[in-house]
Amino acid sequence: MAKPKSAITPTRSENFPEWYQQVVRNADLAENSETRGCMVIKPWGFAIWEAIQRYLDTRFKATGHENAYFPLLIPLSYLEKEAEHAEGFATECAVVTHHRLEAEKDENGKTRMIPAGKLTEPYVVRPTSETIIGAAFARWVESYRDLPLLINQWANVMRWEMRPRLFLRTAEFLWQEGHTAHETKEEALEETHMIHQLYSDALRDLLAIPVIMGEKTEAERFPGAESTLTVEAMVQDKKAIQAGTSHYLGQNFAKAQNITFVDRDNKEQHVHTTSWGVSTRLVGTLIMAHSDDDGLVLPPRVAPQQIVIVPVTPKPESRDAIIDACEALATRLREQVYAGENLRVKVDTRDLGGGVKKWEWIKKGVPLRVEIGPRDMEERKVCLQRRDQPANEKSFLEKEVFLREVVETLDSVHHSLLDRARTFRDENITKCSDMADFEKHWAESNENPGWLLTPWAGSREEEEELSKRLKITIRCLPNEKQDEAEANCLLTGKPTTSRALWGRSY
Repeated sequence: MAKPKSAITPTRSENFPEWYQQVVRNADLAENSETRGCMVIKPWGFAIWEAIQRYLDTRFKATGHENAYFPLLIPLSYLEKEAEHAEGFATECAVVTHHRLEAEKDENGKTRMIPAGKLTEPYVVRPTSETIIGAAFARWVESYRDLPLLINQWANVMRWEMRPRLFLRTAEFLWQEGHTAHETKEEALEETHMIHQLYSDALRDLLAIPVIMGEKTEAERFPGAESTLTVEAMVQDKKAIQAGTSHYLGQNFAKAQNITFVDRDNKEQHVHTTSWGVSTRLVGTLIMAHSDDDGLVLPPRVAPQQIVIVPVTPKPESRDAIIDACEALATRLREQVYAGENLRVKVDTRDLGGGVKKWEWIKKGVPLRVEIGPRDMEERKVCLQRRDQPANEKSFLEKEVFLREVVETLDSVHHSLLDRARTFRDENITKCSDMADFEKHWAESNENPGWLLTPWAGSREEEEELSKRLKITIRCLPNEKQDEAEANCLLTGKPTTSRALWGRSY
């Protein structure tokens, strides 16, 4: 039996990493830059990020947060104030040591630009902004009346990545980082958990990606944090992606940077701080969670264009009338609201063959494709194709029925993608309480055999040894208790009610 043809080669089953790169390329999302490890995000890819920004920004502001902006360059001395935090990023830091260039001719007479004007203190290109935002907080906070301080920043960061992969790991990437200061530990923890839930809701409601919510172990915790909460997503090669984190930092950063306030009893106290963020890595997560062997698959709420209308014009004499019918349909569609925004609709009038257009929009992941030809116009019908269904599957609907049901149809696409991803994830999480079975699970597969949920009471050192030897990590200690009954830790044999979710990750 002949293998079905696909628009993307290799397929997911043949070579998942190369398939991913080809999806990015064919969907025209991004490309590698001349700057090693960095990427150019192209308009289609950036529009996805903008949709994520709009959604999150609205929710941050609804919960009392304000946007601000802080410097890209951080004095080295600021990072030295928080040694544990800085050490966690030290090997990834890019450092600026000079403030100008001077022209110099080499032995061949060629002009070269030489760094000159050495700085008295080097600057680090921000890997994250805890230290410089902490310095601002120390200036802004005097009394308990100034709290809570709820700040978010949309920015770029730099972490020198040796093995870049578009959207997933690049030296420079875009993100948001929230930083807050609170009067009490309880308020700071409430903030940490609120953002944790907000991220989980965003992954589900915007990107149609189900996540496991939980807490990181000490070994996997953010440097300097007392607690790190995470949302973990499974993609189609069964690897995990840390899709967003929310950290309770205690008073560690406040003490390092002297962020104090006068409390209600007129005593000086250190604030309790949090930080939290998601990045353009979400775009990579989205690609790996939903896309197929024909290209990108986009949930409707994040798609740059939710509907593309393609005029089918076999004869020149009917071309103008068909295009007018398509534009009229687009106008009526754009008046409708889906997920709080007017529908995003494009009419593709380019002078290209219908098949070329069809496959371009398939590869770019547009949720709904509509074709209108002479017969459709005459019968007042549309030909509808959904991206969550096979490429050649189509249905013919009365135009008025399509208009009446389009919002419901888009919602159906979203939920079908969410259900598909949730079923795949749940089928690839296995409970395990025996060490021999645990080791066999990881040893027998050259790829990614799925996640294991185990009773766990091991130490940090035991966890790190196991992780290094088997090339796995504890993704989180899940919030949702799978089994409240006490069980013996699979490594130490100690009784525990704690469960650990293990997997291989990006």
